[in-house]
Amino acid sequence: MSGGPGFFVTGTDTGVGKTVVACALVRALRAAGRDVGVMKPAETGVGAGGPLDALALREAAGVGDALEEICPVQLALPAAPSVAADDEGAPLDLVRVRGAFDALAARHECMVVEGAGGLLVPLAPDFTMADLAAELGLPVLLVARAALGTINHTRLSLEAIEARGLALAGVVVSHAGGALSEADAKNLAALRAALGDRLVGEIPPLAPGAAPDPTLLRLSC
Repeated sequence: MSGGPGFFVTGTDTGVGKTVVACALVRALRAAGRDVGVMKPAETGVGAGGPLDALALREAAGVGDALEEICPVQLALPAAPSVAADDEGAPLDLVRVRGAFDALAARHECMVVEGAGGLLVPLAPDFTMADLAAELGLPVLLVARAALGTINHTRLSLEAIEARGLALAGVVVSHAGGALSEADAKNLAALRAALGDRLVGEIPPLAPGAAPDPTLLRLSC
């Protein structure tokens, strides 16, 4: 399996704004003339409205690919994919995930794949999001929260990326939690300084339903 050009979007935690960043990245790549395929290999917490992250990615990409390919694993329990799969009485089908990725990657010149939670979230008992990123052969784009705790979470995630020999596309800071306190802002300034040129974008606080300016991301595929 070979990923070719593209990105694996992961986060330092859940709820940090991965989907917002992934959709902005997709729009930026499309604006640069690239044919972008998208994938959310496993989405949990799926209700009657379907896999909302996967639907947002498909809309951003403007593709007609089947939702079952874009999001081959859809689970109801809002928990780690392996836990949600166990709750439904069957292990998560990694073969199905790999097959869907191969089909999409063959159809598009660039892939944006959004993981669930952070790098060490399990898809199966002995298979994490980091393992999937390695298998797909995609560089990792790490989305970090702006608020307190981000220095530790970001550095731990960067250490995990390096320890596994994964390529790092960069770090994007997401203000998904809204405006920062003075202490949070100073904390974030320290993180920016520590990241240097690894910081490839920052998404400001957004009004509900608003999309960020894709030019805020300094990435190409």
